[in-house]
Amino acid sequence: MDRWTLLTYVHSLAGYASIIAIESPSKVDDEQWLAYWILYSFLTLLEMLIQPILERMPIWYDMKLALVAWLVLPQFKGAAYIYDRFVREKIKKYGGLDRRQSSPNGKPRNKFVDFLTPKKGEQKAY
Repeated sequence: MDRWTLLTYVHSLAGYASIIAIESPSKVDDEQWLAYWILYSFLTLLEMLIQPILERMPIWYDMKLALVAWLVLPQFKGAAYIYDRFVREKIKKYGGLDRRQSSPNGKPRNKFVDFLTPKKGEQKAY
C-alpha cells in the first residue's frame, strides 16, 4: 500500500470519526475533531503555499503522514494538544475570544452565531 492510499484511509477515518463525535452527547470529542479539521485545513493551505519547496523534500509526504496520524489518532490527541497549547493562546492574545461579553442567558456571546440566529419576531422569507 502506498502512502497516498494510506493517507486517504486516515482522512476517511477522520471524517467518519467526526460524524460519530457530532452525534455523541459528549462535547470533549467534538473539540478534538474540530481542532483536527482546523489544523488539517491550515496544513493543507500551508502545503499549497510552499509546494515548490516541499517538492524538493523527498520525505515530506512521510512526515505529513506521521503528523496527520498524530493529529487524528485518539491515543495521542495531537490536534487538541496543538489547539490548546498554541492556537487558543494566539486567539486570546489577539482578541478573537472575548469572554466578557455574554448573552442574556449568561453564556459567552458569539457574534457570528448571533448574526445567523433569527431574532424574536423575525422570519426568513423563502
